[in-house]
Amino acid sequence: MFDMFRKLGLAAALAVAPLTAVAQLGPLTDPDAVAQAQATQEVIVLDIRTGADYEAGHIPGALPAPYGLFRGPAENPGELVAEAAMTDVLRNLGVTEGSQIVVVHQGSDQTDFGAAARVYWTLKSSGIQDLAILNGGMNAWQQAGKPVEKGAAKTITPSTITVTYDPTWTATREDVKAIVDGKDSAELIDARPEAFWKGETKHAAAAKPGTLPQSRYFTHDRWFGQDEPALIKPDLIRELAAQNGFEAGDRLVSFCNTGHWAATNWFALSEVAGIEGVRMYPESMVGWSNSGYEMANVPGLFQNLLNKITGKY
Repeated sequence: MFDMFRKLGLAAALAVAPLTAVAQLGPLTDPDAVAQAQATQEVIVLDIRTGADYEAGHIPGALPAPYGLFRGPAENPGELVAEAAMTDVLRNLGVTEGSQIVVVHQGSDQTDFGAAARVYWTLKSSGIQDLAILNGGMNAWQQAGKPVEKGAAKTITPSTITVTYDPTWTATREDVKAIVDGKDSAELIDARPEAFWKGETKHAAAAKPGTLPQSRYFTHDRWFGQDEPALIKPDLIRELAAQNGFEAGDRLVSFCNTGHWAATNWFALSEVAGIEGVRMYPESMVGWSNSGYEMANVPGLFQNLLNKITGKY
């Protein structure tokens, strides 16, 4: 009789196990899952919009963590924030290594998603493992009819986390130079629109237009559905990855102007398509062009002058 009860108890435990395993929300989640997680477990919702947008209406309990906290200086916005500074940011948000975090952006368009992806990448590099992005952001939350809270944030109890970046998902300038020089076989993927790749336009902080030598472009906005352009589509990601030759075992480096659009390509290929060898070059073309290293698709003197006159940059 005891054996029978013991077996029944084991069966019950096994039946419950899958329910407990559902705790992880990421890499993409939806409003219902976030609301349920808030009701049943500890979860930190980071609202990365501006302070004014946050105070005008946010997910109840969400903490304000404006995108600028995760970005470099104006002259090189893609530069990785120093470990000491990121330590202060995460301590002030009460984040620990074991925190479950949901990143919330506005959800206005594909470019807006890049902010959420960049924060996700920074947090993962900081040692946080349980991460998710609310697909569609705050707009999706409101469209789902979920409650909204207004005003300033609640008092936060600081944590004692110390950030040491894990380099697994980062390509440094030296790493990229090794690829350009043929010392490393990784593939360089430009996330920017074609005009940037061709050198027809540039970021204001870049020294000159152009792209990394030997790179190919795969624009960051391809992962989103035409009918719902603010929602990233997991099935579409896997389909496009296969169609374009992105597969397990690939060593890829995603870049753009400042590591914003590139974060979307990194997120899609690494976190959703599950390709483990994907890294992001955070400072991207702004950092590279100002370093004076070799570039491709740089327009000639006459074309460069014409582009300036016509206002392309």
